Amino acid sequence: MYSEKFQKSLAAVEAAREKNIALEPDRMTAKQKEDLLAAFHPDYKQDEFETLKIGPNKGDKVPTELAGILQAHSRISADSVDLANPDYETDVLVIGGGGAGTAAAIEAHEAGADVMIVTKLRMGDANTMMAEGGIQAADKPNDSPAIHFVDAFGGGHFAAKKELLSKLVCDAPEAILWLSNLGVEFDKEEDGTMVTTHGGGTSRKRMHAAKDYSGAEIMRTLRDEVLNRDIRVVDFTSAIELILDENGNAAGAVLMNMETKELLIAKAKTVIIATGGAGRMHYQGFPTSNHYGATADGLVLGYRAGAKLLYAETLQYHPTGAAYPEQIFGALVTEKVRSLGAKLINANGEAFMHPLETRDVSAASIIRECSERDNGVDTGNGKGVWLDTPMIEKIGGEGTIMKRIPAMWRMFDKYGIDIRKEPILVYPTLHYQNGGLDIGADCMTTNVENLFVAGEAVGGIHGKNRLMGNSLLDIIVFGRSAGKNAAAKAKDITVGKLSLSHVDKFEKEIADAGIDTNVVSPKLLPSYTKNKEAF
Repeated sequence: MYSEKFQKSLAAVEAAREKNIALEPDRMTAKQKEDLLAAFHPDYKQDEFETLKIGPNKGDKVPTELAGILQAHSRISADSVDLANPDYETDVLVIGGGGAGTAAAIEAHEAGADVMIVTKLRMGDANTMMAEGGIQAADKPNDSPAIHFVDAFGGGHFAAKKELLSKLVCDAPEAILWLSNLGVEFDKEEDGTMVTTHGGGTSRKRMHAAKDYSGAEIMRTLRDEVLNRDIRVVDFTSAIELILDENGNAAGAVLMNMETKELLIAKAKTVIIATGGAGRMHYQGFPTSNHYGATADGLVLGYRAGAKLLYAETLQYHPTGAAYPEQIFGALVTEKVRSLGAKLINANGEAFMHPLETRDVSAASIIRECSERDNGVDTGNGKGVWLDTPMIEKIGGEGTIMKRIPAMWRMFDKYGIDIRKEPILVYPTLHYQNGGLDIGADCMTTNVENLFVAGEAVGGIHGKNRLMGNSLLDIIVFGRSAGKNAAAKAKDITVGKLSLSHVDKFEKEIADAGIDTNVVSPKLLPSYTKNKEAF
């Protein structure tokens, strides 16, 4: 079923395998990385960005698709709902039922607050569930939070907010202990020592994992804890607008039942946005590894209420999304595959880059190989490069793949590809929202009181690029912190009169700026029908 050219390339990879295992490609210099990113990384394509005309970030550039929903009409008007008789009242309202939202809810509940989670799909339908490779924490004798900080700060182009990154790395060991005590089954040696591996851009082995089901295992545990605590969960219900009180403080949300379209009012003393990422916006036409509901809802809700964005122009394109077969086009091939020894190989059988460069550099290298150098493999649905997975068994011994990355084997085995014996084809896939809402170290937004944010909807934790394993870490560290701080603040709050005046104010800004649009937001769900209309 493969073309002659395809088979020739596959044969070249197999013939060069022993040589490529022994080969250690040079790491790039800082200047080489800068030039590579400027020429090939999607974040540097200026014609794919638009300058915002309204809102807290007026004058800033963001992806064109994001600008379209940030500067769109609300799904409601200020006078279309009755705020006087809330359907729900709670101390802490958590918007989002993924890892960050559930971690926040658990800690807020532990602090004695009445908590409610609202999520547009089911609790656990989130990018957390799909994370595979692991979670970073500097808890081994040869490591430290300071070294972890240096790795992450450099990997993020020295752009992270230092107070956020410091919190991330310093709270990491305790986050692992917290998860372990809740019941997460991390990989361990026979003596109980945690198994740790490298990730791209790390100088120490600090990646803790549960095989390559790490996110699913963490999400399973957090979901069970929420259920065991009888925390109120309202699923298949979206937050479509934040509610402020007469003082301009966050005070709840307008909710919409995803089946009946019924509007509901949730009043709260504090609000936590934990809505995750934006992969289903398909920026620049890229495929995505994200779950179905990842449509940047939290950014829209926060922005319309007056919260500022940070680094919204930066996205992470994971270098290894599945490029073949087309049924799994864009699905994540975990970086752990490379940390176990597999290398990226072009159509000629050449290892063209160090396998553990940072993700942005790796993605740009693959794009260059497939475009300028014309060394990509034609998959029939675009181009890709080889990820030589049989190297793993050559290096680590027979059985390594089934022991360490069984999910990867199963994903490809469904289509007749045994990754123990055959290399796989990969190409960058839209993976992570580096930018998001601007918060302080207490997780509260910098300019909307009582509005907290955790997880992928936050901007600034990772700078302009994220290292593997730091996202599962940030949902725990900042989810827990947001929950604790939101619960503490709720104890001293008297909510003023509820208001949606900011919705009408934003509508006036749209008109005054001369923005001609029929788009309403948040998008909620993508559409893959011919008319391309969102939910």
